[in-house]
Amino acid sequence: MTRPDTSALLKAKIPGQETGIELKRTLCDICCPGAHCGIDAYVKDGVVIKVEGTREHPLNRGKLCTKGAANRQYIYRKDRLQTPLRRISNRGEGRFEPISWDDAYEIIAKRLGNYKKQFGPDSVVFFSGYAKWYRQFLHRFAYSFGSINYGSECSTCYKSNEMAWMATAGTITEADKQGANTILGWAQNGFHSSTLAGARYLALKDAGKKFIIVDPRRTPATQKLADIHLQLRPGTDGALAMGMARFILDNGWEDRDFIEKYTHGFEQYADYIKQFDLKRTAELTGLETRDIAAATELYATNGPACIHESSSPVTHHINGFQNYRAIICLNGITGNFDRKGGNIPCESTYYDQIAGYRTREHELYREVQPGPRTNGVGADRFPLWTKMMDEFQAMDLARQILEGTPYPIKAIFGMGLNFRMFPDTKRMIKALRSVEFFVQTELFMTDTAKFADILLPACTSFERGEFKAYPGGYAAFTKPVIEPLYECKNDVEILSDLVRVMEIDDPVLALGYDAGARFMLRDLSVSIEDMKAGDLPVLVPEARDPEPGEYLSAGIKTPTGKFEFAASVIEEFKDSHGLSPIPTYCDPLSDEEETEDFPFVLNTGSRLPHALHSRLHDMPWLRTLGKTPWADISLADAKRLGIDEDGDIEVYNRHGSVTVKARPSVKIREGVVHIYHGYREANVNDLVGGEHLDPYSGFPGFKSNRCNIRRV
Repeated sequence: MTRPDTSALLKAKIPGQETGIELKRTLCDICCPGAHCGIDAYVKDGVVIKVEGTREHPLNRGKLCTKGAANRQYIYRKDRLQTPLRRISNRGEGRFEPISWDDAYEIIAKRLGNYKKQFGPDSVVFFSGYAKWYRQFLHRFAYSFGSINYGSECSTCYKSNEMAWMATAGTITEADKQGANTILGWAQNGFHSSTLAGARYLALKDAGKKFIIVDPRRTPATQKLADIHLQLRPGTDGALAMGMARFILDNGWEDRDFIEKYTHGFEQYADYIKQFDLKRTAELTGLETRDIAAATELYATNGPACIHESSSPVTHHINGFQNYRAIICLNGITGNFDRKGGNIPCESTYYDQIAGYRTREHELYREVQPGPRTNGVGADRFPLWTKMMDEFQAMDLARQILEGTPYPIKAIFGMGLNFRMFPDTKRMIKALRSVEFFVQTELFMTDTAKFADILLPACTSFERGEFKAYPGGYAAFTKPVIEPLYECKNDVEILSDLVRVMEIDDPVLALGYDAGARFMLRDLSVSIEDMKAGDLPVLVPEARDPEPGEYLSAGIKTPTGKFEFAASVIEEFKDSHGLSPIPTYCDPLSDEEETEDFPFVLNTGSRLPHALHSRLHDMPWLRTLGKTPWADISLADAKRLGIDEDGDIEVYNRHGSVTVKARPSVKIREGVVHIYHGYREANVNDLVGGEHLDPYSGFPGFKSNRCNIRRV
């Protein structure tokens, strides 16, 4: 018998005794808390030498996007933090000296303890950026410390959508695309933002579903799916939704039975939207009346119809929350709420993932909440956010640090904090320079990490285990596939160590991640040991899909027990903060002075298929797919200004400027400039004002700002 050629097997990275290569399984944590695709990690001598998608995984079925395929470079980046560090230079210069974990913990415990004693526990804020796997634990850590000030990047992502749904219907929903005849996709571009969804959308298209896509740009979704593409002006989504609603009422296409039986505040809402006839709606949105009419008729008469809204684009305007509510109200007018083929009420299982069963993730931190959330950062300015969300509105953090009102912020305990997520980034940098003490846990030596007083090295998902909920009723509990690199620790291990060092009375956190997971999963018949026994997600017996109509039958979970066109939860802030219970529309640039100096609309931050915010621009493989930052502009604007393909242009406004490459494109409306974010050499958030915020949610107006462009 001929023995196999070991060198050939090694070259092909074939697992087995001959090669010493092991096949281990974990998940990809780069897109967090989204897909978390299953990963096959090929490990030799404790090193990951290859990654592939897990074919048996119920979510990705062996597929990986460009980001997931680059996990090996992600793990072994040259700027991985290797040991705890103490700053020895001015903030931002990035000079540190190594210290031991014990010394780092002692410094943190002493400094945070002193601030708590002198200024109160709320003078210390706790903030989570990426990743998100530890968030409930950090939230509990903040509360057990005594501070109400826990916050996260949710201050700019998804939660405004959740607020809008909860204010209107007391629940979030999922679009029943499979049961629908028509799918109204608002900013829907899964081919880039949720890669696995692309094939599912194409299958729906092949099955005869009709698609209406609303998006200021032409995208793969508008090209591959749309029967009608409504390429509106950025931030005019609410005007479009209200114009569609009026056209539905004008033609008698509304579901009068649903309105009379299940809704509250309809007459007040219907009276308001009378002003949005087709002509005015077209003027506001930049669309043709015939296209608005055709899309509305298709949506209203070719039912059942569902609405798929992307998690952030609609709400990244100063009118975003109300725009989103206006879209939601289309479900109420047409009766496509809680019906087959419409938007079905559901409940988040874990980290905003809908898996059909319930965990106690919120109870983990709520049971130790130290006081009212009305004491938190941003509570006075954004009372609706504060009432509805379990965390402070971080868009007010820099102001409070710099002004010291209503009380001083002395320290930040950050895990993955990234100053580039903030509008007016320079102001956030100024706040980081002025705060007295800044602790940061990170994977890499990021620009934000350079401001830390104490810097702690964290692990990737390959170096730890964690619980994950998946659609379809699945649950998984991964195991480390390699040992933590260098002196790195996982985030929850760091928190558990600090609980003991700081003598915080929290037995759950002191026992570590598994103890917290048992707390959150204790109602399930599947234990974490059951999950750990295998390498693939397991089905949870308690999981079930919601039945259309059961939410209406049980009673809508709003104060009136109705689908609320006039939201009761907003009513108390009507006089004090000028918030309207019914969806209203304002110009997305109404807070910025109209001037001929800045005739363009700046729209920022859409997904790139190879990047996620600023996390991946330092990875060589992925950087080759987007080497330099660029701006998409219309062909007409490029011709008028004499701008060539890949020519340098300056995009500027009263807040700042960035220099990028020009990409004249048929994708973009005339008068609009689109820039992708996350590049350190062209941080587009420098062009977004720190006060350009939605008064309902606090979300920044990333996607509608005044600007100008010129050749460099």
